[in-house]
Amino acid sequence: MIRSILSVGGWTLVSRATGFLRDVVMAAVMGAGPVADAFVVAFRLPNHFRAIFGEGAFNVAFVPTYASLDAEAGAARAFADRVFTLMLLVQVALLALALPLMPAIVRALAPGFSDEPEKFALAVALTRITFPYLLFITQVTLLSGILNARRRFAAAAAAPVLLNVSLLAALGLAFLFPNAGYAAAWGVAVSGVLQFLLVWADARRAGLAPSLVRPTLRDAGMRRFFAMLGPAVIGSAGVQIAMFADTIIASFLPTGAVSALYYADRLYQLPFGVIGIAAGTVLLPEMSRRVAAGDADGAHAAQNRATGFSLALSAPFAVAFLLVPDLIMTALFQRGAFDAEAAARSGAVLAAYGLALPAAVVIRSIVASFYARHDTRTPVIASLTAVLVNVGLKVVLTGPLGVMGLALATAAGVWVNVLILFCLAYGRGWTAPSRTLIVTAGGVLAACVVLAACTLGGLPLIERLMPSLPRFRELAVLAALGVAGLVAYGATLLVALRLFGVRLRRV
Repeated sequence: MIRSILSVGGWTLVSRATGFLRDVVMAAVMGAGPVADAFVVAFRLPNHFRAIFGEGAFNVAFVPTYASLDAEAGAARAFADRVFTLMLLVQVALLALALPLMPAIVRALAPGFSDEPEKFALAVALTRITFPYLLFITQVTLLSGILNARRRFAAAAAAPVLLNVSLLAALGLAFLFPNAGYAAAWGVAVSGVLQFLLVWADARRAGLAPSLVRPTLRDAGMRRFFAMLGPAVIGSAGVQIAMFADTIIASFLPTGAVSALYYADRLYQLPFGVIGIAAGTVLLPEMSRRVAAGDADGAHAAQNRATGFSLALSAPFAVAFLLVPDLIMTALFQRGAFDAEAAARSGAVLAAYGLALPAAVVIRSIVASFYARHDTRTPVIASLTAVLVNVGLKVVLTGPLGVMGLALATAAGVWVNVLILFCLAYGRGWTAPSRTLIVTAGGVLAACVVLAACTLGGLPLIERLMPSLPRFRELAVLAALGVAGLVAYGATLLVALRLFGVRLRRV
């Protein structure tokens, strides 16, 4: 399982690395002004719908159902064909409905833009270009679910790389478009086609590509799928409501707030995507198979391994986001149209996101306790409770803290969600933290303390010793600090685990 996590995580790392390069180029070309704000809204809208109806809800309903039919190859194939056809019909209908209503949709998502007619018109135009991306990416989600259930992870994990490559190519050709926002929007639209072709080719090679059939809801697989999908959609919608609230409230803040959220979120998503999503992607089908086979102990062991692995790899990022967010944003993004003010604003948001990171990374492992047992209702209750806390705090904190208050509310909501899920799973006997996991968490905590001391003590020293580099001094300081911190963290964690007799392989 760890090998599969590393495979998915490796491709996700490539995706996040190319995504970081994409964001650096985008920041330099568009900065954090009105064009960037309009594109962020245009980019987020199809992604919100994708998260609600696509990978967020779809995976938790499709993968366990498909895995339970895996022994009956004909039943699994027929189930995939029906879901594929139904999703295609729904997405075509949604696209036909959304395009003419796009001004109203954008006004609902970013009402503050209505006070700036040019920015509002640009956001509507760009969203009409990006929205068809949803049609293709939902089919990518379906094909990825089929491949993951058959333990084929590489193509699905590699597909997002094409989004970044397509956007980079489009930004490189920005001079051919009215502005860089139009170039980026077309890059998003084209990437949906490319991602679909990649996973379709892999599914076809494996003999798993679905076909168009007459959709029906009569068979047991489809009934089970929809019984899980309904609550999962509500749960995914809850998370997206909080994200909608971010965009809505930020649209009323001074220009640049929407972009600050975006750039900080991109860095926050790096460890979350590489580690948390990779672990969850591999863990869900693994736990589903073990639970279906009656191997509860094996399911708990897999969950503990994934959780410990996720904590150990993500904790250093949380420490860095909390202690040196301004250095990170300045070193990585401050160039071209992205100025010092934009870096400082994004750094404050990044620090707040750092508080959420440990919970965000492990939540995918904890929620697998429920999805593997076909329970999608409990995560809905936890998610909606967390959303109430999240949105309520956004309203309270945005006034005194501005855009940083939005991120702090997000962090609080994520922790509420994790704690509710863990308590309920533990009470039902659906999760069983092992001694190895507890020792690993303690070792991670000790290593974080050492890393924090190394960061706070080493930064002034590195800044004094670092030669003057006109354009890349902050980047060089960040790189040197990162290497020193990595050595300190890794050595402390290994020593702590060794003292308690825990081998890294068992983590």
